[in-house]
Amino acid sequence: MNSYFSEITKLLTEAGREAKESVDRAATILADRIAKGGIIHLFGSGHSQLLAQEGFFRAGSLACVQPISVGPLMLHEGALLSSENEKDPDFSKTFLTSLDIRPEDVVIIISNSGRNPVPIDVAQYANLQGSYTVSIQSLLYTEKEQPSRHSSGKRLEASVSTVLNTKVPPGDGIMNIDGIQCGPASSVIGNALLHGLFCEVVVRMRENGMEPPVFKSGNIEGNETHNHALVAHYSDRIKF
Repeated sequence: MNSYFSEITKLLTEAGREAKESVDRAATILADRIAKGGIIHLFGSGHSQLLAQEGFFRAGSLACVQPISVGPLMLHEGALLSSENEKDPDFSKTFLTSLDIRPEDVVIIISNSGRNPVPIDVAQYANLQGSYTVSIQSLLYTEKEQPSRHSSGKRLEASVSTVLNTKVPPGDGIMNIDGIQCGPASSVIGNALLHGLFCEVVVRMRENGMEPPVFKSGNIEGNETHNHALVAHYSDRIKF
């Protein structure tokens, strides 16, 4: 366990250092769009969908977050089915046009490999709506070694405005025990980058004299009124 903690700490430091410029740029844009009434959509499939849920209705996180939850891409409806659907070049046709993505919005696409059709379709669709797109992915999955499965030939990093690089090695595991790759890291690093970005958004909004829409813990007395007001404010766009 100590070895995993040591390796994940090193990777967190490296990923945070590399992502700083991208996070700074993205945070400024997110703060501006939130101020103009935009919301943040989070998309992922399989385990990446867990990060989309993590950013939603979260104490200490932004209230203006809407996960894009598509059942057949989520683990609870079948892990094998989710994996198969993410690779299906036609699957996105079943849900894309039902998404309420607007020009003032932000869409964050989480896909560690950045090569499967559905996340790329979501990014490209969001671009067409005029929204600002961000990916959370590992750029160690290179075009040469892990080419796109999308019909355009583009990988995710070529389909978004800003990339937050997790730096997680292909295969996800950061440990090697007797030749066995284990100790997945994409969820830990991706989650840290996501909340690190949101914290920088809070900084930008405060610098601009705005009140950031941040949920407080519902398990601490006295916070209900604050949270109910945020839910009421965003309930026309977000399904709480």
